[in-house]
Amino acid sequence: MTTMRRSSSDALLAEELRSVVRGRVRFDTSSRAMWSADGSNYRHVPIGVVQPVDLDDVEATVDIARRYEVPLLPRGASTSIGGQAVNEALVVDFSRHLDRVLEIDPEARTARVQPGVVLDDLRDAARPYGLTFGPDPSTHNRCTLGGMIANNACGSHSVAWGKTVDNVRELDVLLADGTRMTVGRTPDLAAAARRPGREGAIYRELTALRDRLGTTIRTELDAPGMTRRVSGYNLEQLLDEHGVDLARALVGTEGTCATIMGATVELVESPPVRALCVLGFPDAYIAADHVMPIREHAPLTIEGMDVGVIGALRASRPDDRTHEQLPEGKGWLYVETGGADRAEAEAKAEAIGREMARYGASVKVVADPGAMRALWKIREDGSGIVTRSPGGGEAWPGWEDAAVPPAVFGAYLREFDALLGRHGRRGAYYGHFGDGCLHVRIDFDLLTRAGLANFRAFMLDAADLVAAHGGSVSGEHGDGQARAELLERTFSPTMIEAFGAFKAVWDPEGRMNPGRVVEPRRLDDDLKVFVGTPTIGPRTELAFAHDGGSFTTATRRCIGVAKCISDTGGYMCPSYRVTGEEAHSTRGRARMLFEMASGQLVPDGWRSTEVRDALDLCLSCKACQRDCPVGVDMATYKAEFLSRHYEGRARQRPRSHWSMGYLPRWLRLADAVPGLPRLANALARRPALAAIAKRLGGIAPQRDIPPLAPRPLRRLVGPHPARADSSKPRLLLWPDTFTSAFDPELALDAIAVLEHLGYHVELPTQGVCCGLTWHTTGQLDTARAVVRRSLEVLKPWLDDGVAVVGLEPSCTAALRQDVVELLGADDEDARRLAASTRTLAEVLAKHLDEIRDGVVAPGGRAIAQVHCHQYAAMGYDDDRAVLGALGVETEVLDAGCCGLAGNFGFEQGHYEVSTACAERGLMPAVRAADADTAVLADGFSCRTQIRQLDETGHEPVHLAHLAATALGLRSGERTSVPGRALPRP
Repeated sequence: MTTMRRSSSDALLAEELRSVVRGRVRFDTSSRAMWSADGSNYRHVPIGVVQPVDLDDVEATVDIARRYEVPLLPRGASTSIGGQAVNEALVVDFSRHLDRVLEIDPEARTARVQPGVVLDDLRDAARPYGLTFGPDPSTHNRCTLGGMIANNACGSHSVAWGKTVDNVRELDVLLADGTRMTVGRTPDLAAAARRPGREGAIYRELTALRDRLGTTIRTELDAPGMTRRVSGYNLEQLLDEHGVDLARALVGTEGTCATIMGATVELVESPPVRALCVLGFPDAYIAADHVMPIREHAPLTIEGMDVGVIGALRASRPDDRTHEQLPEGKGWLYVETGGADRAEAEAKAEAIGREMARYGASVKVVADPGAMRALWKIREDGSGIVTRSPGGGEAWPGWEDAAVPPAVFGAYLREFDALLGRHGRRGAYYGHFGDGCLHVRIDFDLLTRAGLANFRAFMLDAADLVAAHGGSVSGEHGDGQARAELLERTFSPTMIEAFGAFKAVWDPEGRMNPGRVVEPRRLDDDLKVFVGTPTIGPRTELAFAHDGGSFTTATRRCIGVAKCISDTGGYMCPSYRVTGEEAHSTRGRARMLFEMASGQLVPDGWRSTEVRDALDLCLSCKACQRDCPVGVDMATYKAEFLSRHYEGRARQRPRSHWSMGYLPRWLRLADAVPGLPRLANALARRPALAAIAKRLGGIAPQRDIPPLAPRPLRRLVGPHPARADSSKPRLLLWPDTFTSAFDPELALDAIAVLEHLGYHVELPTQGVCCGLTWHTTGQLDTARAVVRRSLEVLKPWLDDGVAVVGLEPSCTAALRQDVVELLGADDEDARRLAASTRTLAEVLAKHLDEIRDGVVAPGGRAIAQVHCHQYAAMGYDDDRAVLGALGVETEVLDAGCCGLAGNFGFEQGHYEVSTACAERGLMPAVRAADADTAVLADGFSCRTQIRQLDETGHEPVHLAHLAATALGLRSGERTSVPGRALPRP
């Protein structure tokens, strides 16, 4: 079919789908770009995407697809690593609407679910009954049950509870020809074969297949000792000894046979308490050698990890010291045990530790839930962490999760490493050692033809190695395009024929996810990094030092781990959590940038309006920089894009870029002209004048203009001499724009506290700025010039090694990170400033005993909203320690961004998303707080959002205020903004 005919046919298909489907039908360029990749190396642009709201929508979609003779791909969260969740097909996305747990039956220990339900939601629903769903892949907070069934997902607890196939009771399925049937255990095949129509024919054909090839199936698919075969189809489930279970036979078919409309799954008892025994060995080989004796203890998990994961972690997260909690070694096993109480769980873990200590292992037993979560996070983030080597090189899936019988796992691992060496490749690995399953990301060169040849040669040799050990080329993530071609190296021709015959029974026209498992596409075709002609040049405005100075390389960071589409945990991604739209996830935006850089679906390069629109609701909160295991930094990418998008077209910039991007310059007038703040506040209180100002400035009409302090910081402080007392350690207080103009009182509190602790606090002799507002609006030339002028002012303090203390988290993070990105890592002053910058808490944390002894008014209770930039760039550990020393009983909120995010929440068109972010957790917590509970928010954006949305009268405060109050350093009432008094000490 020619391109023109295909386009015309697709337009008719889209039109008919929209006429009958109530859900969203998406054939636009942006949607096709965002659904063109999963967690694998492959890229396939779909014909279109349908997001059904109910099962009637699904049936209508399948019927229209049949009439138009287009292939179908049912899809969940698209976290698949083998390439089975992307195809040139009509994608039916169940994750958006069909995502409910329909019923929990605690007596039968079953659950009925829709295919788009997220695993953690099912586990939450089952928890009150002491039950859980056993399989738990590391993507548990975003993967869907439909995807898990299609993939035969496993996870870390398969040692105890098996694979998904072992936990499915019934499936409601829809075939490509419109046949709908419920399948499960069918011991009387003869009776089922007598059913009328297509359903009876399916049972007759499957009976004939089983009778003809039963011996081959038993020999090749039911091998003893092999616990993690996920490759191929589960044809052993057709045998009498497996109960003739058609539901389980369809598990792991990767959407190639039928569309899952619903499922009844089995639940297992979840131990009330768990403990973790972490074992350190000299290397991962020796760790693998000890799996079998540990299995005899019947633990819940036996997970393994190589020292290469720790190296990657140190490189990507230098401030994260969690790995220091591991026992000594270069290869580790995580062994989890369960019990009715902590004593029982801990006793089981200690018994394993004692036995392994006799083999020379170093042992650490942990039962505290917080400590266990921290250790598990290292393992769960492994798939993302190891995609970048400590030297910055890229690593890829492909040979991702092969499995062998656990008894030979150590031997296999040694030979696998030797194979890597022969091909000149390296990889850091981790995995489900207790089941002989190894996850690894390898530094394949997928950008050159020679590299692709090496990739293919390695994959073929690796498949032969697995076959020699009686293993499976996939032990968890399925075949997809990555491994389906290799099945002929691990199964006999007769078995390959049986797989084809099984698919033909269900999908005789071959329209369900074609090219996967049966008649596969080549594993070295359709690689997403080997496509297109770049539409952008190598020049960048920012340094992109972690990506070799390449924006294109940076766009390849996102490999589809999809942590950004979870609804809980961490801060990423605020707008996605509000809208649920793929375009507003970090993953969706990254895919748009990738398509722009590769010149495929988005050919306009930096001028792309599709990319601009995808980035519009990015809050530049930086949370992805910390939460994304691969370190995608969308705030930086957005700044680069906006700079290049409006290059030479300044007049086309949004008005908000001029009003709020240049905010430091406008506010400088308030510092220079006495009385101007009061006049500006008076004018802003006049509704008509305020409306005009907001319209001219591109500010959302629902927003109030924040009042200026009557006297800015410099007028409150007066001359603050430098080098006045050389006997005291010196600190330079950074007078950021927001503190200076809006809340200068908190700077006075900070000065009082720091001087009380023996420091001499100084202020710059001239105005300085971190350039943040220009940076976030993509006005990078101006930001660079502003920062350079500031560095000139700061040079005497940098030369003397004086630490710079920031009070506003966004500005402090800019000094630590953005300044180096703007000026480049070779700029010595930028690097010195980044290394010298401290938060107030980081300074105070060095004086915890003094603070504890000096408290005269214990701090009471507080709820704390952590600013996104602090969360991403600095963390909150020192703040927690300081608050504890001050006697403040603090609940740190974990609902994520406040939603204001600097200029974002003030811009026209953003108000609804901005406030919805706040209403996810922050504002309900503020309203629920009693009058004696302090609302702690160090960020000006956070305080402003609270002030404008809270009806209960809470005045948010800064850590400096709480410290000054507790230490008795606030001599009287201070007012930082008109009509709003800070609490008395």
